[in-house]
Amino acid sequence: MARKSPIEMLARVDLFEGLSKKELRQIESNTRKVEFPAGTTIVTEGEKGIGFHLITAGRAKVMWGGRTRNTLGPGKFFGELSVIDQGPRTATVKAETEVTTLSLTSWDFLPLLEKNPSIARKIMLEMCRRLRAERRHTH
Repeated sequence: MARKSPIEMLARVDLFEGLSKKELRQIESNTRKVEFPAGTTIVTEGEKGIGFHLITAGRAKVMWGGRTRNTLGPGKFFGELSVIDQGPRTATVKAETEVTTLSLTSWDFLPLLEKNPSIARKIMLEMCRRLRAERRHTH
């Protein structure tokens, strides 16, 4: 299987669905590569979230309520809502192996939205779509 570029991986993030290659490049240019040794807690449930992480290499486990609920590998992501609202983390994510991420902080992302209304609009439309879908499942 061919390794995907950061732009290809960002394009698969629900929140960034519908963004053009140019817009994805703008987001990618605001990310930074972060490496986490195996066993490192990347984010902690209940703590303030400040960013988004896209795993480019390695595996991480997702835990909430003290139990492992999922495993994430390359191309998977977490923190896509925290990058917007800096709300509390809904899960703990811990590196099982060495993990490399493309990470984006809210203080880099929010000014990008202000300068690029087309990106902000597309993200708002995607969030609306997700909320409507969620409402259909709960009613």
